[in-house]
Amino acid sequence: MLSSDGRVTLVFNGEIYNFRELRAELEATGHTFRGHSDTEVLLHLYMDSRERGTDMSTLLRRLNGVFALAIWDAERASLLLARDALGVKPLYFLAEDGRFAFASEIKALMPFSAAFGALDAVALHRYLSFLWCPGDGTPVRAVKKLSPGEFLWVRDGFIVERSVWYRLPVFRFAQGDFDEAAAIIGTEHKLRQAVHRQMVSDVPVGAFLSGGLDSSSVVAFAREINPDIRCFTIESVGGAEAGTADDLTYAHRVAKHLGVSLEVVRIDSALMAENLESMVAHLDEPLADPAPLNVLCISRLAREYGVKVLLSGAGGDDLFTGYRRHHAVLMERYWAWLPVSMRRALSYVASQPNQLSSWARYLRKAFDGAALDGDARLVNYFLWAQRQDLSSLYTPEFRSAVGTAEATAPLREFLQDLPASVPPLERMLALEKRFFLADHNLIYTDKMSMAVGVEVRVPFLDLDLVEFAHQIPTKFKQRGSQGKWVLKKAMEPYLPRDVIYRPKTGFGAPLRRWLRVELRDWLGEILGEKSLRRRGLFDSNAVQRLIAANDAGRVDASHTLLSLVCIELWCRRFIDDHVHVYADENQILK
Repeated sequence: MLSSDGRVTLVFNGEIYNFRELRAELEATGHTFRGHSDTEVLLHLYMDSRERGTDMSTLLRRLNGVFALAIWDAERASLLLARDALGVKPLYFLAEDGRFAFASEIKALMPFSAAFGALDAVALHRYLSFLWCPGDGTPVRAVKKLSPGEFLWVRDGFIVERSVWYRLPVFRFAQGDFDEAAAIIGTEHKLRQAVHRQMVSDVPVGAFLSGGLDSSSVVAFAREINPDIRCFTIESVGGAEAGTADDLTYAHRVAKHLGVSLEVVRIDSALMAENLESMVAHLDEPLADPAPLNVLCISRLAREYGVKVLLSGAGGDDLFTGYRRHHAVLMERYWAWLPVSMRRALSYVASQPNQLSSWARYLRKAFDGAALDGDARLVNYFLWAQRQDLSSLYTPEFRSAVGTAEATAPLREFLQDLPASVPPLERMLALEKRFFLADHNLIYTDKMSMAVGVEVRVPFLDLDLVEFAHQIPTKFKQRGSQGKWVLKKAMEPYLPRDVIYRPKTGFGAPLRRWLRVELRDWLGEILGEKSLRRRGLFDSNAVQRLIAANDAGRVDASHTLLSLVCIELWCRRFIDDHVHVYADENQILK
């Protein structure tokens, strides 16, 4: 969209939920609007700020919404790039030899870099360590992510300023002194306000409904605006992963209780194998998680029903706790005082049982970093594989390229800036919001839904709710083994107790069984000797030994194996094809 004088151009992806209030303020100062969109409000807001000399941080902090935006100011010959506070919308950029390009997808940047085929070994090491890549790295050395809450200025093809405009509340103020009643009432009010705010749309709005607390809470408040809201869920053929609850039963229970319709899409191992390559292509990043396929299938079904906006429960665990690692952090007080030698023994003992047991996996996760101290132990909870285990899979060349770089460096550097007074669980929640959400959950949610033209909104990440949730004392979030205690109490008047207090489960698929049984031949083909030797990243013999150990149940390597698969598929799609498809374009650029 261009300004009336043609001097300012805006490219914008997202939604500004408070644009009406901002528009009223601008109109009161003499601005005249031609249409009714939030895009036009953004354009006028920038022009107004430029005239008043307001800095960009102040402008961006006025926005309650999700966005990736670029503003070209012809008068200043400058480009502004900005990303929303929590990174709901992705934004990538390439700065190479005075050439600057930006996009919502990595693949859009392929023709603009002669060095696109150069892999970032450290980033790939992080994908394998976490199953996603924390920080601004991507598989390509030339392409970086703009971080959540960041903006940058570009002039003459070079970045001249890169600044943070939003910092999580944990950096800015301490928790409040709420009692139970205030915490519960405030949570109910702020969540309802966020859901109602994000129901505003010119197209039909539906919702994910897994049957978990977060999505069920969103639907409970959404139906206050639209009693006929259409909901969607997934059925994993073959049942849930061992040790987890079956979502579908609870999804039907909630739909019946709230009186809303529920459409179900089925996903099985064959569908996963058939769609994994396209999933990697849509994601642009080798995220090793089957959950993106669920988002794609649900979004596709929603589009068939004419629903172009879906409400998601993403973010609830990251604000109020809910993951197993949150409970594990609280349990540390019973053993963290032990000498390092005894903590190291705990770690060793926990690693010995059969890793196909869900209880054994929990113990290993809880005590894997027992010998570590402080923030190092917190960061370790996010790792899926340790450096020594991964290094044994690497070829000497790839191991050399990774060098001494630490996969955990972005998380540890982030925690260094936190006040020492912030308790461990709140430090972990800060990591969830800054990295696990932005670099994993939100990336796949946005890209897989937008692949079929569906927009996903995340009420739990409304900034008013995020700010309020931080003020709630930790004891009202994780109470013993009970995660999200305050949210559960807030939703008791609206949802069945057996739904609120149901066992925790993930938004995934029975991946461990699939890779050992239904998808075993497929796994062997993707990670075959010929394929790995040609790629030169991973040692074929070491990978085959890992597959055999996983088959026998001696280790639980399912997610590491899926990560290896996704990296190979990513290279086939973006490196092998790039050399052929973009040869002419790169020659022109040269």
